[in-house]
Amino acid sequence: MRAFSQSAVLLLALAFGALVFGFVLFAVSVTRDDISGGDKADGIVVLTGGDLRVEAGAKLLTEGRAKRLLISGVNRKVTRAEMQRLLGLDGTTFNCCVDLGYEARDTVGNADETRTWAKTNGYKRLIVVTSRYHMPRGLAELALVMPDVTLIPYPVTPRRYPETAWWLHPTTTRVLLSEYLKYLPAVARLAVQRAMNWHGSQTVAVTVPKHDDG
Repeated sequence: MRAFSQSAVLLLALAFGALVFGFVLFAVSVTRDDISGGDKADGIVVLTGGDLRVEAGAKLLTEGRAKRLLISGVNRKVTRAEMQRLLGLDGTTFNCCVDLGYEARDTVGNADETRTWAKTNGYKRLIVVTSRYHMPRGLAELALVMPDVTLIPYPVTPRRYPETAWWLHPTTTRVLLSEYLKYLPAVARLAVQRAMNWHGSQTVAVTVPKHDDG
């Protein structure tokens, strides 16, 4: 019994250590300042919920990086006219090339809304715009519902985001920890889905030839 208790404590300690180590890796990766490339795509999708996201999406659209822009998870109180002013786009560009999604209420909803939009337009390559800390979970949820679509991340750095030493900023640390704990289930579901798909692709159907005994 004592040996069992010691083993259980050891396993819990290892699990906790792995969780902490994973969080540090996550925090470092989403706070690292990287340079997004100039890749082009069929469409741009902005996952709302943080500052500077929609402005970044509008910038990419005006640069000609894609044909259309979807802003997913728009507050239902925000009108198209208000959104146009926020984006700073001219009426012609906004009316022809910007779609507003009002149904999504969370990241899972963003993924469903984006899948419908991409399928309707026949898009297979999307630029995904969201905050740095939200990008891993956003990509995981999108990949779950659109495994055949290429996703190009375009992370946005929020205002008042610490450039260095995130662990010295309690508010930022809480945001990163909360996002990490939400990210784990999403990436776990994605890993299971891909494992099942891989297993299915490895299955070879065997046809037994019929013998004519006549």
